[in-house]
Amino acid sequence: MSFELLEKFRDPKLSRKILDKMESGLTKDLRFMEVCGTHTVAIFQSGLRSLLPKQIVHLSGPGCPVCVTHDSEVNAFLDLAGKDNVIMATFGDLMRVPGSNSRNLKKAQADGARIKVVYSPMDSLKIAKENPGDLVVFIGVGFETTAPAIAGTMKMAREQGITNFRVLCFHKTIPTALEALLMDVHSNIDGFLLPGHVSAIIGLEPYNFIAEKFGKSAIVTGFEPLDILQSLYQMVDWRNKGEAHVVNNYKRIVNDKGNATARGILYEVFEQTDALWRGIGNIPGSGLEIRQEWELFDAKKEFGITIEEGEALPGCKCGDILKGIKQPDECPLFKKACTPANPVGPCMVSTEGSCAAYYKYKLD
Repeated sequence: MSFELLEKFRDPKLSRKILDKMESGLTKDLRFMEVCGTHTVAIFQSGLRSLLPKQIVHLSGPGCPVCVTHDSEVNAFLDLAGKDNVIMATFGDLMRVPGSNSRNLKKAQADGARIKVVYSPMDSLKIAKENPGDLVVFIGVGFETTAPAIAGTMKMAREQGITNFRVLCFHKTIPTALEALLMDVHSNIDGFLLPGHVSAIIGLEPYNFIAEKFGKSAIVTGFEPLDILQSLYQMVDWRNKGEAHVVNNYKRIVNDKGNATARGILYEVFEQTDALWRGIGNIPGSGLEIRQEWELFDAKKEFGITIEEGEALPGCKCGDILKGIKQPDECPLFKKACTPANPVGPCMVSTEGSCAAYYKYKLD
């Protein structure tokens, strides 16, 4: 997309008009949740959060992959990183995510664990070729956006006969988590801004239950100010009319039917399973696991890894924040024990985490 066209989605005069219309149409508070971490940053970075009418309550949801990675999952890849003849490969944003006792991959690396930061899962295959006597384990976290690329990497490993490559799979899927939030009486969410990146893969259909079952609106939208404001205005208008819809306002990127090719690769290699989400707990059917026919590449089976829900990090309210029950500054650790330089919980680790965005952009 050209810079000139992108600038049209940042028009301050048009943004002001939509804000004024939105405010005049508000009859009561509207609590909306953006699900994507990129939306979190966009809302703060553009100044929208400070411009929204006070009756518009902004909640950050469980759409940051690092933030929802469960303590027990972090402990699992920390344990694996300490084994002989194992090289862990990971995206850089996982390096500082704390497990129990505040340990993380960065500290494990300093203690001698062989951990490589990669920019693509395909980089792991190069590492495996260069280290034939070691087992290279890629940490698979994230949602439907990253899972197809990791499935494609496993297919490539099979085609090239690379047998010393494994995936430690902790992938999660977004729609089932949203249903769990809506069933939680404490969350009190009126509508969702749906993630553009995930929706580019899965399309609109998996979200239809939000309107049909719960009577809430949900809109796939882009990351520019006018994208977000237009969608929020629609939510206000529909609620005033007693309507609920699931629509796609990001058609310049997202097809209503998603990407069938990417989904085909994803479900050729993975199948649905239960998954633990930080702060939410176990959500049936919300995870992905490696199918039996691809078990050669399954690190969980290789090492007999099982994941169980343990105790949460003491004092950290990241879970309540991801559910929309608390705001970051309501956590007793926020800006005190927990800062970007010394994160206690994952919502402060990731640049897309709600606590990190709050810390960086929110005016006191």
